[in-house]
This record gives sequence, C-alpha cells and structure tokens, in this order.
Amino acid sequence: MSTTRFHDGWAFARTPEGDAVSVALPHDAMIGEQRAADAATEGHGGFFPGGTYRYIKTWRVPADAATTRYSLLFEGVQGDTRVLLDGREVAANRNGYREFTAPLTGVRPGAEAVIEVLVDMVAVPTDRWYSGAGIYRPVWLEAQGPVRIARDGLRFVTTAAAEDAEVDVFIDAEGIGEGGAVAVVELSLDGAVILQAEAPIPATGHGEIRFTVPAAQLWSAESPTLYDVKVALVSDGVTGDERSLRLGLRTISIDPQHGLRINGHTVLLRGAAVHHDNGILGAATYATAEHRRARALKDAGYNAIRSAHNPLSRHFLDACDELGLYVMDELTDVWFARKTAGDGSARFRDEWRDDVDSMIAKDRNRPSVIMYSIGNEIAEAATAEGAALARDIHAYVYASDPTRPTTLAVNPLLAMMSTKAAAANAKAAAKTGADAGAENAPPERREATSTAANLITAKLGRLMVGASLLPAADHATRDAFAAVDVAGYNYAYASYPGARKRYPNRVILGTESMPGDLPAIWKRVTKVPGVIGDFNWTGWDYLGEVGLGYWSYGSEVGGISKPFPGILAGAGVFDITGHPGALLSLAQAVWQTTDTPGIAVRPLDKAGQRANRTPWLSTDAMPSWSWGALRGTADVEVYSHGDHVELLLNGRTLGRKRAGVKKSFVARFRTPYEPGELTAVAYRNGAEIGRSTLRSASEVAVQLRAEQSTGGDELSFVQVGLGDTDGTIDSATTDVITLAIEGPGEIAGFGTARPITEERFTSPTQTTYRGRALAAIRRTADVGDIVVTARSTHHGEATVVLSPALAATH
Repeated sequence: MSTTRFHDGWAFARTPEGDAVSVALPHDAMIGEQRAADAATEGHGGFFPGGTYRYIKTWRVPADAATTRYSLLFEGVQGDTRVLLDGREVAANRNGYREFTAPLTGVRPGAEAVIEVLVDMVAVPTDRWYSGAGIYRPVWLEAQGPVRIARDGLRFVTTAAAEDAEVDVFIDAEGIGEGGAVAVVELSLDGAVILQAEAPIPATGHGEIRFTVPAAQLWSAESPTLYDVKVALVSDGVTGDERSLRLGLRTISIDPQHGLRINGHTVLLRGAAVHHDNGILGAATYATAEHRRARALKDAGYNAIRSAHNPLSRHFLDACDELGLYVMDELTDVWFARKTAGDGSARFRDEWRDDVDSMIAKDRNRPSVIMYSIGNEIAEAATAEGAALARDIHAYVYASDPTRPTTLAVNPLLAMMSTKAAAANAKAAAKTGADAGAENAPPERREATSTAANLITAKLGRLMVGASLLPAADHATRDAFAAVDVAGYNYAYASYPGARKRYPNRVILGTESMPGDLPAIWKRVTKVPGVIGDFNWTGWDYLGEVGLGYWSYGSEVGGISKPFPGILAGAGVFDITGHPGALLSLAQAVWQTTDTPGIAVRPLDKAGQRANRTPWLSTDAMPSWSWGALRGTADVEVYSHGDHVELLLNGRTLGRKRAGVKKSFVARFRTPYEPGELTAVAYRNGAEIGRSTLRSASEVAVQLRAEQSTGGDELSFVQVGLGDTDGTIDSATTDVITLAIEGPGEIAGFGTARPITEERFTSPTQTTYRGRALAAIRRTADVGDIVVTARSTHHGEATVVLSPALAATH
C-alpha cells in the first residue's frame, strides 16, 4: 500500500453555499470564528460558535484506478461529516476522534473528480472542552492493489522480552488466490538488517510468523529503542503489497503484588493528562506541535501521558514511541448519559464498537500504549446498566487486544451523586409515573455530571478527596472497578489504603488529580501496594472549560466557570505556549528527578490583592525575577527534596528554611523586590546538593528565537519575548507585537497564554502576556528562507530567518 499526504489544494467555505478560500490541511474551522458571550459552546468550548463547513478539492484520478483501490484515510474530522465524490456520498462519520476511510471508487481513470467534505458542527458543545471543527487531523490518500494486506492486518506481539526477544506476527491479507502468497518480514536497526522471516499465506488470507530477535534492545521509557519493520506480501514472485512501521519490543504485566511491570521491571507512572488541542493552533494537529508537547513533558520528568478524554493523535503517539512515554489511551468522556447538549451520548450504544476498533487499530503495534481507558467519569457506570456496559466494553477490548490492561477513570463523588440521582428518579417515577430523567430536562439538572461534581468541589474545597473515604463511595464504585483490570481513581487518593485493605487484589491508578496534591499522592503511590502511579490535571493547559484553574483577583469573578472573554482552562503545569509554572518544580521535587531547587515568584503586579483561588491551581507563582519598575513585597516559593533551602538576593542571604517531605517540598520566603539575582541553594544533611538562579532582564527589547523543529512536518515555532539578549524575559512588560512574513511561509497561529482575551490566534497582531508570545509559522514551499519580523509599539523590532532545515518537510 502506498500512502501520500492529501493536504494541499483544498478550498474551504464557512457555509455550504459560501465563498471558498484556499486552505491547507490540517485545518481547524472553529478557531477562526468570532467568539461571543452568547456563543453556543459557552464556557465549555471557550465561547466559540458552531457552524457548518464545506471543504472541496479536485482530484485527478490516476490512470491505474481500474486495478488499484484508492481511498482517503481521515485521522479526524470534528462534526457530523459526509464525504461526497462527484456528488455521491461515499462515507459518513459522527465521532470527531474516530478515524474513518472514504473509498474513491466509481470514477473514470484520468478524469477530474470532485471531493467534498461537509461538516455540521451546529449542535455544540460536543465536549466539555474546546473541540475545534472541520478536518483538524491529517488526511492520507491510500492506494492498494488486488493483493493486499488488510487495513488492520498486521499485529505484532512481543511474547518474551529478554536478551533474545520472541515476537509473534499475525497477518491478514485480501485478494489471495488459490495459490496463496508468502509474507516476508524484515527487521532492521539503525539501517542494518537484523533478520528476515517468512511464512505462507493461504487463500484464507491469514498467516502467522514467530521469530526471535537476537541481542534484543528492549523498548522502555528510559530506553525507547525502535526497530524498522517491513512486511512484504509476495504472490507469484511479485510483491503485491508492502507495509513499513516502527516496532518497540517490550512486554507488559500487571498484578496486585508487583503493580505495573515493563519488561519485568516495576514502573511507577509519573503522568500528565493532555487534551487534544494545540493552543494557538486550535485543534489543528501538526506533527511538530505534538512532538513539541511530548518532548517538553518528557524533558520535565514525566514518563506517562493520559489522553483526555479521547484517543491521541497518531503524531502524538509517534512522539511517545520515539521519546519514551507510556500512554494510557482513552476511548471517550461520554457513554449513554448526556454531559453536554451536542455530545455523542445518543449514538454511543450503537457505535461504541466502531470507536473501540478505530482506537485499537491505531494503537496495537505501538510500544508506548500500555493501557486502554474505556471512559472518563462515566456517572452511569455506578448503575447496574452502566456496570454491565463496562463489562461488555472491557470484554470487547480484551478480545481485540488481550495484550494491554483496561481501566475506567471513576470519580467517587460523581458515582455517589449518580446513584442518589437514580434512586430519586426511580422514586419520583414510581409516584407520578413520569420519567424524572427525561431527555428534555437540562443535562446538568437531569443527572449527575462531571461538571456538577467540579462545581461542588470548587465551592466546598476538598470534597472530592474526602468523599472517596465514605462507604457510599465504595458501594457506588465497586461494580465498575470489578469490570476492568485497573481501578482508575479521579481525585480520590485518600481512599487508596482503605481500598487495598478491602480489595487486596485491586490494582489502583490515580487517573486524575490536582497537581498541588502530589506530595500526599506520591506518598501513597510509593507506600501502598498495588498503586501504580498518578496523572495530574493537567500537564498542558487547554482551550475551553474556561476558568477551571486560573485565579482571579480582587472583585473579579471567581469560581471555576468564568465568563467571556475567558478562553483557557488555566489549569496546566505548562501553559498553552509551553512555559511551566511553579507546579512543575513541585512535581520534580516530589519525584526527585533533579537536585536543582526550583524558584517561583507570585506575580508582583498582583501583590496585596485578594486572590480568588481554585482547587485545580494551588499556586499562581511563576519562575521569574524580572518585574520591571514594579516594587513591593515578593512572595517566593522554593521547591526542593533537600531538607533545607537557603535563598539569596544579590548575594545577601534571606535565610535558610526547612523543605523536603516534611514541608511538602516547598519553603516560602517574603522579601522586598529589587532587580538583580535571586539564588536558591538546596541542602541535605548540611551539604549543598544543588542551586538555581533567576535574574532580572538587563534591558527590554523585542527578541525572537526559533525553536528547532521535530516531528517532520512544515511547522516552525518562534518564541517572541520582551527581554534581554541573554533570554531573560521581563514579566511586567506588555506591548503590542505585529508579525510580518516574507518568503514561503504563513502564520498558522499566533498568541499568548493570557487566559482572558478577545484577540484571535489567527491575527498577526497580539498583546504580549508576561512578556511573551508564541508564533507558529507554516512553510508553504520546500525551498527558500522565511523571514519573520516582529514589530512592537514601544520596544523596537527583531527578525529571525527560518531555513528549510529548521522546518523539515514531511
């Protein structure tokens, strides 16, 4: 099978009859819409409107179309989708996170065929976060001959991971004649062929090969070795089809005594949850952007990713395979009980098997994927009907892929609310004969939802954590947990010791937690048998679910559901531009992944103002000691696993304080702000183990820095900063920046991590936030330099040149 990108030459219209403009895929149709306070997505989707969209492309039908099967593979289209070929519907899809194919048949070779993709995104919000719209993930043109490997026709299973690894290969082929065929497998490492193996494929099309890899280099997060594999299907001496992939050799085992083991070694998951959007790019899925996020999390000390709450993109999984990140891929946020007005609950009973098939077909040969989550905070899983469905989904997943365990992310507070709501509804129905959970009731009142549980927690503090200790929580969750291999707990770490006493064979995973709780959580992860790790909410900030994490001040609206023009959740360890806050330093101290202390300073421009906090962001401190002309008292936080830390300002000691586990890994200082150097020194048993320094900017001017691109597509990221030539950014300086592009490039996205804004990420002009902005530049031709110029209102201008080497073409 040959596969080529199908991204260029498309035209796009915001209405089916509207004027079309040229676009390149991937493309988020929603990110360019005008946001408004009354937009249908509400705070869930960042106050973006829904709409109907049309993509159109003319395709020159190849001359061999009579003997070659052509089709399009869509990795993801957000919205109810119809694909037309010369006016005929050839495919339809209703799940924006499911891959699907559109056959390109019934057209004359050499003719020009018209491909249309019609997207209906009117019924919003579809998710409890920003979904995006349109053809937001890659599209591929596939060509297959009459003898071919089936679409999901290759399955590699490492049955033993040792010095000589054993691998089973299962091959399903189509178009095999009575004479059969031969499958030839070639395994290479660093360009050198390690082995070749072959097996006959009978007319039935199914064959199996077992081979042993000598001196195998096993895949793990610490050593992510990938082999190159080619599988050729040979019939009558002619290669009828060939597939290539990258394969990691590793085994997974899980049990209540040893927890999670990769290649026989116990692993604790230091995890981050991530949504699918790419910040300033909206939902558009570029390889560079996905690799960028994965690399930042890996470099920060994370070893695991939870896809929240839908299957990860292929590009993100590629990065996890290559960099070494364990993945818990998640099926969905919704089953048959509605959470938002436009979600997929109405279709779930009919289509969940298709959703599972799509996820597993994408994941089954990837070493990074170690676990499947069959749902997130599914309230109905606490009912008899929901628990039965959990058993059905688990059984279906296991039948399709018995090599990976399953989990279900359960919020015990939500589960209790669900069981009480179900009981109340049943009682009301018995009295009146009416359906108390009627479909026309408002969803947040009709039944328990994740949003309702979040709102209660925001008002009542640590309610979710405390509620998990109640007997009612155990009763409401036990059937759902019994249906899967791993009990996934959302915001319920306090219950781990008791759960293990009651259920000694239960394997426990913290599937979602507040980052500020990590000191208490990790104590249980390392002390309670059968607990295999934790995923914080969230590793990377995201669009939508407006105000969940970011703080407001003084008389500003508080709570976790903030009004327009809010656009971000504000709950990320990393913000949407890729810069971490204090919570990363906390995590690194807890995990002891570095001896260097982390310094963070609460925003000096907010000093003295009452902070309206949220449970999802325990601190608003940031790693900066550059605050321009501002003066006042600075609140400094130093994070370290050392038993003491000392803080020095311009060489003067500000004292030494306890840190480490006894102080939840943080020491706090207060000092009048003065420009210069702020240094933290960490000690253990009186001896220095590490130090770090924050500096003030020596001058403030526009600075541009191009990041080295990875991922293999045409995107480059450019950091825009207001600071000095050493890279120190002044957090108190704000300016308006306008970008100009010369050469074969265009702005794919431009913006900041400002949580409240009316500026568009599609505009060339942005107001900096904390001295920073980020631009994503898309290369439109393979050759030639792109010149990016940033002009500011008050701080001059700067230029950076992007050569083709900085934005490697696919």
